[in-house]
Amino acid sequence: MQERDLFEYAVIRVVPKVEREEFLNVGVILFCARQKFLQAKCQLDNKRIQAVFGSGLDLEEIWNNLKAVERISLGEETSGPIAQLDPASRFRWLTATRSTIVQTSKVHPGFCKNAAETLERLFRQLVL
Repeated sequence: MQERDLFEYAVIRVVPKVEREEFLNVGVILFCARQKFLQAKCQLDNKRIQAVFGSGLDLEEIWNNLKAVERISLGEETSGPIAQLDPASRFRWLTATRSTIVQTSKVHPGFCKNAAETLERLFRQLVL
């Protein structure tokens, strides 16, 4: 029987009006230390977000922020000093509580055999 590894994940959300605490799930970030895996996957459905929050949002800016989360999670060299930290530190930084339009949920634990497959499953369940 294959061993299962501890992982942690958070849902990435767009929160246009922070004071109202209304949000739309747009991605998932997953960290599994044992598998040396840290990755975020995001999707911004422009029609859906405009249907929920109206047309006053700068969708290009939101998308740029989501792409930055993905790049930092992968540790891309061109993504600034945070991207150069070790994976655990990048995950903690990306999932830290903040009051911005792009936020994450609380961090949740689980066990998996394959972190990449688990990320895809959580993305389908929580975002799509």
